[in-house]
Amino acid sequence: MNWKIPLFKMHYDEEDISSVEKVLRRGSFWADGPEIKEFENKIGKLLDMQNVLAFNSGTSALHTLLLAHDIEEKEIIVPSFTFIATSNAVLLAKGIPIFAESETETLGLDFEDVKRKISDKTKAIILVHFQGCPARDTIKLKKLAKEKNILLIEDAAQAFGAKIEEEHVGTLGDSSIFSLCQNKIITTGEGGIALTKSKKIYEKMKLIRSHGRFEEKHGDYFSNINENEYTTIGYNFRLPTINAALGISQLNKLDKIIKKRNDIASYLNQELSKINDIILPIAPKNHFNVYQMYTIILKNNEQRNNLQKFLEQKGIMTKVYFNPIHLSKLYQKELNLAKGHLPNTEDIANKVLTLPMHVELKNEELNYMVESINEFFKEKYIQK
Repeated sequence: MNWKIPLFKMHYDEEDISSVEKVLRRGSFWADGPEIKEFENKIGKLLDMQNVLAFNSGTSALHTLLLAHDIEEKEIIVPSFTFIATSNAVLLAKGIPIFAESETETLGLDFEDVKRKISDKTKAIILVHFQGCPARDTIKLKKLAKEKNILLIEDAAQAFGAKIEEEHVGTLGDSSIFSLCQNKIITTGEGGIALTKSKKIYEKMKLIRSHGRFEEKHGDYFSNINENEYTTIGYNFRLPTINAALGISQLNKLDKIIKKRNDIASYLNQELSKINDIILPIAPKNHFNVYQMYTIILKNNEQRNNLQKFLEQKGIMTKVYFNPIHLSKLYQKELNLAKGHLPNTEDIANKVLTLPMHVELKNEELNYMVESINEFFKEKYIQK
């Protein structure tokens, strides 16, 4: 469908184009060039983290991180209200996903339910910062993880640049990942970042990222005549140089991108607050939301579905982020889970709707979106 207002658009400028062109015209090291380390260093400096690795996706970053933490046959507490890659990475690393409820304020993991789900086999909690908003219970979960001597891993795929107080999400747990997919705050097209406070985990991830190849003795595989040693099983999860070059130029626009997203969210919050049936994505105090997505909560499932159909007729793309993972065919089969396992999560997922959010949104598009939503409520849900 040719949408009048798509769910997202990539934001780019001439600097992005020239940064990629520069690598192409160089004619060498498209796969493993110096821009990759430069990109990792810039991320590290921004977040004040030393152990940073770039990957070809956020999914491979999380998969590698969990392999490095050796979660095999261990229980990992995860939300069901997230993208399926969060729990798939646990399965791929031979761990056991234990689904916990999400709270209704920021739609992050619920502290009380996580506490109930911890057992002697629990090795980690994976906390997701939904739609770019730091999860409400982050600090409480961090303290709980420390008390129980388990890992806190942040799936901050959607939340690059988000903060609690002055601390960036992705730096609050033991390890974390960000996504650089096309709809994220900054993008390399596809890509991801893994961060860890452990030098040991960092070194293990480096090996897993590139075929288990040890490069410290002879250096980069592509630029020397010697054969490198292979010390473990690994994958080809490297980020290409072209993508890293794009990431560097995207980073230069980070503050501008986040400000624009917040300006759009402020306008939508102001206008949509006049509709009683809508709960808006407002961050808790001292939580800085970067609004990678803009997700509203409706009164019930029927209202949500009807609004989505109405906006589709208007040419406005929306999407349900997310349907519960535990109700997918895969997890019903793998873990024998069924409806009613997480009632609060299921209720949330029945009522959420993600509206268009991107830097390229024009004032007339925002006005059209707000007018269309107002029209729906006037026509379809007049109070009787």
